Amino acid sequence: MKTTRREFLALLGATGAAAAAPSHLFAAPAKVEPFSFVFITDAHLQPELNGVVGTDMAMKKARTFKADFAINGGDHVFDSLGVPKARALQLFDLYAKTEQDLGLKVYHTIGNHDVLGIYPASGIPASDPLYGKKLFEDRFGRRYYSFDHKGHHFIVLDSIGITDDHAYEGRIDAEQLAWLKGDLAALPQGTPIIISVHMPLVSAFASYIPEPLKPSSRHTLTVANANQVVDLFAGHNVIGVLQGHTHINENVEYKGINYVTSGAICGNWWKGSRMGTPEGFTVVNVANGRMTTHYETYGFKAVGT
Repeated sequence: MKTTRREFLALLGATGAAAAAPSHLFAAPAKVEPFSFVFITDAHLQPELNGVVGTDMAMKKARTFKADFAINGGDHVFDSLGVPKARALQLFDLYAKTEQDLGLKVYHTIGNHDVLGIYPASGIPASDPLYGKKLFEDRFGRRYYSFDHKGHHFIVLDSIGITDDHAYEGRIDAEQLAWLKGDLAALPQGTPIIISVHMPLVSAFASYIPEPLKPSSRHTLTVANANQVVDLFAGHNVIGVLQGHTHINENVEYKGINYVTSGAICGNWWKGSRMGTPEGFTVVNVANGRMTTHYETYGFKAVGT
């Protein structure tokens, strides 16, 4: 005999016990349907080197695909870390205007270059109401969040940790880890999940570049505590993780999950290809419990090429 929710709560006993029960015990899985979206990342929009022109070209090319929406993987502008406030605001204004040519709903992921004024060279005091991640939140909303689409659950993470010495590193903070654990626990069993993060959780990028002259203890390529995040994925149906930051195409499978790092809209910071990856973006297709991707270029020619 099927037990109703009311009967189940009665079996639990006290109200407190009922409140502690995971919500996914009562939730019915949503209907799962196929769809496509675009993952655009690392535009590093700037007026110099035709950066605004290139970003606009990428947006117009992306809108030609049959996509339900777009996810921006971060580093919308170049740069907010160490420039005066007026310059940073100008860049965000230019980005907002350029994004309109995409013609899609956009979900935004914060990148390290989207953080305002933490480098002392900016001259922006920590007391400024837009300092740090506040500018991003003012323009785009929450720095980490989740949403649902056609039976799939999307999680957008903030991978930027601001350090005590006025710099950044890859890190998912404790508050966010607790939120992520709860968000995952609330899902009906088997719900397909897709993650967006700027700095990679899993990447082999460090093996592609020459050994640095001076080793650094700061994690500026990947997320320092990625193991804590990956451990939370265990037992959940994570079908893919989309990443940016390194400006190269890369697909690494770890513990049964595909970690797809996308090339950048700006390529090598508007100076041509980045380690063999030209300027472009990623088209994502979701169907039959799988996430597949392919990379699209858009014909940008760097100044002087």
